[in-house]
This record gives sequence, C-alpha cells and structure tokens, in this order.
Amino acid sequence: MLYFVGLGLGDPKDITVKGLEIVQKAKRVYLESYTSILAVGKEKLEEFYGREVIIADREMVEQDSDSILQNGAEEDIAFLVVGDPFGATTHADMILRANQKGIPYKVVHNASILNAIGCCGLQLYRFGETVSIVFWTEDWKPDSFYDKIKINRNNGHHTLCLLDIKVKEQSIENLIKGKKMYEPPRFMTVSCAAQQLLEIIEKKKAKGDENLAYTEDTICVGLRKIGSDDQKIIAAPLRRMATIDLGPPLHSLIICGDLHPIEKEMLELFVEEKGCLDACSPVESTV
Repeated sequence: MLYFVGLGLGDPKDITVKGLEIVQKAKRVYLESYTSILAVGKEKLEEFYGREVIIADREMVEQDSDSILQNGAEEDIAFLVVGDPFGATTHADMILRANQKGIPYKVVHNASILNAIGCCGLQLYRFGETVSIVFWTEDWKPDSFYDKIKINRNNGHHTLCLLDIKVKEQSIENLIKGKKMYEPPRFMTVSCAAQQLLEIIEKKKAKGDENLAYTEDTICVGLRKIGSDDQKIIAAPLRRMATIDLGPPLHSLIICGDLHPIEKEMLELFVEEKGCLDACSPVESTV
C-alpha cells in the first residue's frame, strides 16, 4: 500500500494518530520537501517517529517516482506531505502513476494552509480562487494571477495568495552547463509579494486602467508560520504590507474582499492602524 500522510503545519506532533501508526510500520518513509516545509528538519521527525526519513525533492518526485513506488504492491510505503496531501497537484500525479502500476493507495488528511487561514477570522466559504505569486526577475514578471484576484474582488470574495518557495533550485547558468549546483533556499515574504502587487497596479494605471482589482489601500492579511506556536497575523493596507517584516517563513497573504461584520471585528484584533478597516465594503449580516 502507498500511503499519503498529511503532517499538518506545525511540528512533528501535528501528525494524526492514524498517520503515526502508518509511519511506524511502513517499509520506507519519504518526506516531500519542495511544495512546503515544516519549521523543523527531518532529524526532528526521525527522532519523534523513531524511523529513518528519506527526503524526496522535486527531482525525485517528478522524474524518479519509480524509486518511491518500487515494491509498493507488496510493501507499505509512507509518503509524507506538509499540510494535506492534496494541497499540491504533484501528489495527484503520483496517485495516477501508482494506479498504473497496480499499487493501491490510501490518504490520511491533515490541516493545510487552505483551511488554517480561517484563524484570522475571515470565513472560509467567502474565499474565491486561490492564486500563487512567484518571485520576479528583471526580465520575467508574470502577473496572470491579477485577473483571478479581480474576479474574486468583483464578487466580494477574499483571495488567498500562496507565496513562492525556491528549494534546491538551479541557476540558468548551471542548468545550461549541466552542473548539479543549487541556489540557497528562498521563501517569499508578504512584503515582497505586496511590492509586486503594487507594481502591477502602477503598470495598470500607466495604461489608463481605472477599474483596478485592488488599490494600495485595500486591506490585506499577512500570516506567518500558521499552525506553529509562534504564528503571527497582521491586517493592514497593501501599501503598509509592502514594508512589514513578518519574520521567518513560511508566509501567506490574503487580499480581502467585502467584509462581513464578524470578519471585520475579528480583523480588528490584528490591525496596526486603528480605523484602517472603516472604508472596507461591508456585506449584510446573516447572524
């Protein structure tokens, strides 16, 4: 059996009882290490599980999945994923590959950023489509997610922005030369994401676009290390979010839509500027 085991968002103890039982009996245990990270390293996991944990990086998962699936029909294999196993499409691809090989699978779910963001007080059913924001370079500044944010905002919905993670990435130069040398890990901050979002609307303004998806005064929520003991949440206008140092990764960013009265009251717990929520578009209270 191939088991996909969600680890949650905090530390080794966030694994479910069912997940821990699977890990302790499995023949091999892999930790997917590139769609997200835990606040602790694999050594802490090994200490808590009492098992060796094999790091499965992007190259292994996407190009050498056969090594993970080997003997999967005869042995139990545990594939550990930070958050929930279905928080990334890569894992659906692994299920399809396992199915082609006649390997049965089971999934053990856990908390992910997609539901844990409710801790800031915004109601989960009032979120629109989630978007990803990647690191820009001097000559590559993709902004296709802007249209999705605009649709969400026009519908009054909030937008969760998942921020870029660069782990075991190669430079263009090393790729061309075929060198297996990797860049230091990088994790996008809320301030970096906010700066890029502001640059997008400045370009839209320069082209005469008056119907912007958001403005510099749009309320956003910055979240750090949700699920850990030192998680942090700040609600602020986008212009202010671009200057905030929220601390060590991982970060997430929410662009707010219309605010329900209870959502607004909850966000007041996390604001730096009193009164900054006053201009937010309200929705009718249904409670």
